[in-house]
Amino acid sequence: MQGYQAQAHLPAVSGRQVIGWKIAATSRNGQAHINVSGPLAGRLLSGQVFESGATVPSAGNRMRVAEPEFAFTMGQDLLPQTTPFSLPEVMAAVATLHPAIEIPDSRLAPFTEAGEAQLLADNACARHFVLGPPAPESWRQLDLSTHAVEAQVHQGANVRYSRTGSGAWVLGDPRIALTWLANQLSSLSITLEKGHVVTTGTCMVPLELVPADSAKADFGELGQVSMHFSV
Repeated sequence: MQGYQAQAHLPAVSGRQVIGWKIAATSRNGQAHINVSGPLAGRLLSGQVFESGATVPSAGNRMRVAEPEFAFTMGQDLLPQTTPFSLPEVMAAVATLHPAIEIPDSRLAPFTEAGEAQLLADNACARHFVLGPPAPESWRQLDLSTHAVEAQVHQGANVRYSRTGSGAWVLGDPRIALTWLANQLSSLSITLEKGHVVTTGTCMVPLELVPADSAKADFGELGQVSMHFSV
């Protein structure tokens, strides 16, 4: 709780607005990597969100990874309530689904040993975020838990490596992760607001980057998203 209380001061301290939320550690591997027992929520702040194809700053980023993610934009407010939100309730409040890439970072060294409270105060490693175009509305009929994602990292014209993943990485299903976030915010008396973006956690092993790399994630019929890591 103290970690979330500290995090709540970040918008005022940074002079940025909250435009959405990120979820960290939505896989067992991710939780083990940073030594936490469950997911963590962090704020997405204005000035740190980019459109697909953008160049994202590499300077000062120590984690140097890209994380392909399923992101949702909200079409309705979800106000705090005394009973848990159900998955259908949360999904009914969603406007659109997007392919996305998060480029996280932490001020803590080593962040893997910082502990849950410190990581939450550090905004759950939120740094930069790339939002792809909205997916076709047919996404609502898909099983996101089995939906495959393919990613490549390029250096110039050369493909350095490829990686695959799926929605199963994200608490078993990105929709489950979004529902977790809605209930976590409700427990903190925070509204998940209309227009906010929620990115639900990496759907594969994070993509290691070096400056001048480009990363592209292909979500099949849901679309593609890409970014360039600056020199």
